[in-house]
Amino acid sequence: MTETETLQMIFTNFEGRNTTISVPDPEPELGSEDVEAVMDSIIARNIFDTTGGEITGKVRAQIVSRTVNTLAEF
Repeated sequence: MTETETLQMIFTNFEGRNTTISVPDPEPELGSEDVEAVMDSIIARNIFDTTGGEITGKVRAQIVSRTVNTLAEF
């Protein structure tokens, strides 16, 4: 059994659609203040462009856990 975690930072873009930036294996001690600061920096620096235009706002940040149970390997 393997468990993985991914930090998902969800933003809105110029067209009002959501866009997600995912980071695998986030630090366990990562806090909401840390993530909010990174999200603010991403918006301020305007370094990402999406199909709906530049990132304009924050929606939420979440940690997604995934467990994989391997039945067989070949």
